[in-house]
Amino acid sequence: MFDILYNNTTDIQPEIHSTDTHGTNAVNFAILTMFGYQFAPRYRDIYDKVGEALYGCKHPSLYDAGMVLKPIRKLSPELIIEEWENIQRIMVSLALKTTTQSTIVRKLSAFARKNKTRRALWEYDNIFRSLYLLDYIDSPPLRRHVQQALNRGESYHQLRRAVSHANFGKLRFKTEHEQHIWGECARLLTNCIIYYNARLLSRLLGYKEAAGDVQGAALLKHISPVAWQHINLYGRYEFRNGPEAININEMVRELAQLPVWLVMTG
Repeated sequence: MFDILYNNTTDIQPEIHSTDTHGTNAVNFAILTMFGYQFAPRYRDIYDKVGEALYGCKHPSLYDAGMVLKPIRKLSPELIIEEWENIQRIMVSLALKTTTQSTIVRKLSAFARKNKTRRALWEYDNIFRSLYLLDYIDSPPLRRHVQQALNRGESYHQLRRAVSHANFGKLRFKTEHEQHIWGECARLLTNCIIYYNARLLSRLLGYKEAAGDVQGAALLKHISPVAWQHINLYGRYEFRNGPEAININEMVRELAQLPVWLVMTG
């Protein structure tokens, strides 16, 4: 996860990363927070997660017995301070790209459970995870934003599956290399469809704004570019012939005559 974010060279530089329960591990909060990212996962059962991963600055017995949420144990800042130099060394290695997060996690997992550096890094992670759990419970907007982010990701995966299985679900590769090429081609076509939709929606939004259609422009801002009902995935692709220029402006003028709800449904 960190490797993808930190090595991102596109113009889009995300500051928040969301995932589901399966995308979390014991160091994500620590590493991403150290590098200025906010890790915002969605937990499948938040009640159970709080019951096993909420830590505090005091012993649980010192909290009011009537509290709805109570830490399960006290944090150990002394352990973090004692191992802080080793934690910094790990972070510097990640910053200099002399190692990867996957390598760090794999090596830490191979250590004995009582290894001090491993326990200190996990404890450092516990601080930020506990703060996030409290924010997640207390903030409905945060929960909505995390859910929306995951919905966008799921929409992308649905489109990619539709592209990959357009040939009636038949896979035409025999080797691992061919499988990699197949996957990259599916990714390329998926991104092309998203770009095509985004280009049309952006032009249509500009057209609505110029025409003074405030309501239509406001609705268009909520339309996702991940859609493929209007795309023929079963056609024949020819890359050798010269492409025919698409008149985007004419398409936008025709779309502008339709109600926005019809544009949203394809």
